[in-house]
Amino acid sequence: MTAAAVVVQADLENRPQFGWINGFKAGAAQLIVLHHLAFYGPMSDYVRPLWPELLDWLGGSARIAVQVFLVIGGFLVAKSLSPAGRPGIATPLQAVWRRYAKLAPPFLAATLLAAVMTPVAGIWMLHDSMSAAVTLGQLSAHALLLHGVLGYESLSAGAWYVAIDFQLYLLTVSLLWLGGRLAGQRRGHWLMPLAVTVGIAFSLLYFNLDAGWDNWAPYFFGSYGLGLMAWWASDPARKSGAMSVLMAMAAVPVLLALAVDYRSRIALALIVACALFLFGRARTPAQGRAWSVINALGRISYAVFLVHFPVSLLVNALFISYVPLEPEWQALGMLTAWVASLAAGAAFHRWVEVPLGRVMPLLVGKALVRPISA
Repeated sequence: MTAAAVVVQADLENRPQFGWINGFKAGAAQLIVLHHLAFYGPMSDYVRPLWPELLDWLGGSARIAVQVFLVIGGFLVAKSLSPAGRPGIATPLQAVWRRYAKLAPPFLAATLLAAVMTPVAGIWMLHDSMSAAVTLGQLSAHALLLHGVLGYESLSAGAWYVAIDFQLYLLTVSLLWLGGRLAGQRRGHWLMPLAVTVGIAFSLLYFNLDAGWDNWAPYFFGSYGLGLMAWWASDPARKSGAMSVLMAMAAVPVLLALAVDYRSRIALALIVACALFLFGRARTPAQGRAWSVINALGRISYAVFLVHFPVSLLVNALFISYVPLEPEWQALGMLTAWVASLAAGAAFHRWVEVPLGRVMPLLVGKALVRPISA
């Protein structure tokens, strides 16, 4: 990292932050790490007699923390692509390519790390949480973010989410483009909120009730759409009545879906959307011990999400091989894996995610402006 880049990065980190969003991301990331530690084992198998209820909750219900990322994803995409909720997008293909260039390179780097770490962990441990030897087709499917759709086994826990995030972004861009075509020269202030409301209803009342759709964006659009609506409803340029109508439009299909079939993950998504409506746009200080920690954990949350599984796998292998199998010692192993995941995430963010985030826009820009050969 050059001196100029360090100065720019430090300047960005010292500006006022979306602290509440960073707090939600930081907390959800910790729960996801702990969920995978509890769910996959084998350290958790030895620790369970100490805290059976806690381990059961972490291994089960804690997984719904991913809803936080889905709602925040929609919230921030609305901010980026259509801040006022108007239909239309000037360069849809370029927007999709930029999103891919942001998500895929660090994801592929983390996937390669998992592909290397899994056989290394296999030197000491055999466990059903470990994937088989990677194949070229499997790696290619991951690079294209199509591993779930094509039926390939994920090389890392959480890999499905990156592919779904890209699908949801693509779906949002498509809705904005189609909305622009339908609206024409008209402003269409309510067209996109209406389209997203219909999307939320179809998602929660049909697709989300069938697990066979869980490799596709419509299964998750209910939560993502709530994030979109939360950004538009919280626009300070809107009158209070319009704000209330927009949030009601988002909430009604959710409440109807919960009445038809209660799902705690969807209830959580609604709660997060309401919190973002109230506090999501609030800027908080970058300085101060508490906010500094929250903002730092929020910044590295994607990196932690990407690398925690191979790191945890290696710590699992080492602790069950070289440390007594008593619950207390294995609990120390889980704590070590958690801390190591955070440290690895911080390193990955600084040395992989941030550099790729600077290089890829330049490459994308060159690709987009390059003339097409006849």
